[in-house]
Amino acid sequence: MQQFYFAMEDAKETIRLKPDWAKGYFRKAEVEFSTFHFTDALISYSLALKLQPNDPSILEAIAKTSLERQKDRKADDQIPWLGAGVGIIMGVIIVAADHILTHKPTLVHPVLMALLTIAVAMIGYGIARGIRYYVKCQREALLEPPVDLLQDDEKEPQAVETDSTGKEERVHRSYTKAQARQRFKKGKS
Repeated sequence: MQQFYFAMEDAKETIRLKPDWAKGYFRKAEVEFSTFHFTDALISYSLALKLQPNDPSILEAIAKTSLERQKDRKADDQIPWLGAGVGIIMGVIIVAADHILTHKPTLVHPVLMALLTIAVAMIGYGIARGIRYYVKCQREALLEPPVDLLQDDEKEPQAVETDSTGKEERVHRSYTKAQARQRFKKGKS
């Protein structure tokens, strides 16, 4: 299942056509689980369980989804602090390298050393938060409709008025050689 948008649309259509069938809610929950929308998946699984109580596959899916939701929340809490820890290590390495590798260290005051280490740790925390935010946005985008690449071929050139004469002209687009060849084959001059 890689076309999540179409799978979700199919599940919604199944629910719309037959709302008392547990399979529609189960399919919807499976799509939500595959796209890491665990809270929504739990809601859909529970609706399927109401329609078909004591189904072992639904109960197993609910348990698996609850576990994955806990793991995801734990990762949301821990990954930024992991980034801060890596930042602290990098800050200490920078301070140590300044003292070991240079003849005259630039960081001589202990407060400057601590501030540099804290600054690098904050940068690590921010980067880890940013990565986690990026992952969340990617997961949201999994359920968006795919880009329609053929919509430009269906549109005709628009007419544009020129000056005050009221005379309309076609908009001239510059096409690449390959695009012009394709348009010629289709008969679109």
